[in-house]
Amino acid sequence: MLFQPILTSALSLLVLSFGFTFAAPAPAPGTPIAIREVSTTETLDPRSFSSRITWYNTGLGACGTYSNDGQLVVALNHDQFDPSTPNGNPNRNSLCGRRIRVNANGRSVTVTLVDRCTQCPYGGLDLSPAAFSVLASTSVGVVQGSWDWV
Repeated sequence: MLFQPILTSALSLLVLSFGFTFAAPAPAPGTPIAIREVSTTETLDPRSFSSRITWYNTGLGACGTYSNDGQLVVALNHDQFDPSTPNGNPNRNSLCGRRIRVNANGRSVTVTLVDRCTQCPYGGLDLSPAAFSVLASTSVGVVQGSWDWV
């Protein structure tokens, strides 16, 4: 193909001009490339967080949906929830509906984000009674654990 050397030269010029480096060699011509599409409103955070995990009685959540205590749902601390709230409307928060894997006491549970926790510290989560019960007895009230986005 005639345009391939031109494209390669342009890419080489771009690399030399801006100092880009690549960790892997370019695929051979004609090799399919896997592309993961990401929504522009999706917040990707690969880090794992360690913090206090508590439980609360559910109901109408900040995301605008009703939940019950038997569902595996979570309220995220306000420090991490609020930046994804457009124009002060938490019902349109891009984190609503995201899944979180919570770990404590050698156990884990995957929950759906439906609410905002005003009393939780940065990294903190408030789980439904059903979700907290997977990790510990609700009589304990508070556990230290970790979580990450699924």
